[in-house]
Amino acid sequence: MKIAVLKEAAAGERRVSATPETVKKFIGLGAEVAVETGAGASASFADQGYADAGATLGSRADVLANADIVLGVQGPDPDSLAGLKSGAWIVAGLNPFGERARVDRYAALGAEALAMELMPRITRAQSMDILSSQSNLSGYKAVLDAASEYGRAFPMMMTAAGTVSAAKVFVMGVGVAGLQAIATARRLGAQVSATDVRAATKEQILSLGAKPIFVEAVKGIEGEGSGGYATEMSDEYKAAQAELVSSHIAKQDIVITTALIPGRPAPRLISDAQIASMKPGSVIVDLAVEAGGNVEGAIAGEIVEKHGVKIVGHRNVPSQLAADTSALFARNLFNFLSAFWDKEQGKPILDDEIGGAIRLTQGGRVVHEKLLG
Repeated sequence: MKIAVLKEAAAGERRVSATPETVKKFIGLGAEVAVETGAGASASFADQGYADAGATLGSRADVLANADIVLGVQGPDPDSLAGLKSGAWIVAGLNPFGERARVDRYAALGAEALAMELMPRITRAQSMDILSSQSNLSGYKAVLDAASEYGRAFPMMMTAAGTVSAAKVFVMGVGVAGLQAIATARRLGAQVSATDVRAATKEQILSLGAKPIFVEAVKGIEGEGSGGYATEMSDEYKAAQAELVSSHIAKQDIVITTALIPGRPAPRLISDAQIASMKPGSVIVDLAVEAGGNVEGAIAGEIVEKHGVKIVGHRNVPSQLAADTSALFARNLFNFLSAFWDKEQGKPILDDEIGGAIRLTQGGRVVHEKLLG
């Protein structure tokens, strides 16, 4: 069983899908691991570290030759997979809804494409969940980015010259990224509040010492979709939420938005009118900007200013912390493959629950039900 680790080719992508730690573990399972030269350099993992762990290093063609499993952070360009043998697995974050044509090309190559971001939110798959591991650090980095752009201090400071008030931070969307953003902002001394469409998150917000901001007048709307994700809300709830948020957001110094709905554009949470109500010098960080954005006027890859408010729309936030996010991503992939490793056959054998959830292509065709509709 040969596992190939590719160097990421997407613009701005600094992460790597395997580290010397996980390479050593794969070899311990009995696999052969080949790493493309320079694959880990931008994440601070030197080629020598992979060699010391037992991997062979070489060109992409050398690495792909006879590979049974190809690991990546983002889906590799099909044109770069020349020589990939039929039936080989491609295991990465494949963005199947945004890169549908690429999925078709994986099928044409005869590859079995496994989209790690479709990992079901079940207990036994938690250690395999790339969305959670990467979002955790994204939420942390969002607060640091906000602090960098905000022209004031976060904590309250009492000095001989007077008192500096604590920054008011509002987190919209309390998933993994939102929870980490709350915790990080609290550590920096900010006064933190948060909201989410899922009523179950209120206790989580309180447990981190933040103030929950929730619509109370509209009952029976929980916002809980399948797998723990948020889902679309009713028009009644949206109107009530918009009214509540508008009154709250005008008092905030920093707003961090994290709301995503799998397979759909990010929900619009902040309008231009709400931005205009904020104080000049305030900062908004839109972590959903690459999925269409939670904030009106946010631009992916840019920091724009509207009504005196900075709107931060960095692309690929996890890549800015490449060493740590790579280490977590690589462990997610190892945890996934090792959980299904059959010692007798010397390879992983997927079950229907997880295999069926993440498998996009097999036998030369697209097989995932959400891509066939």
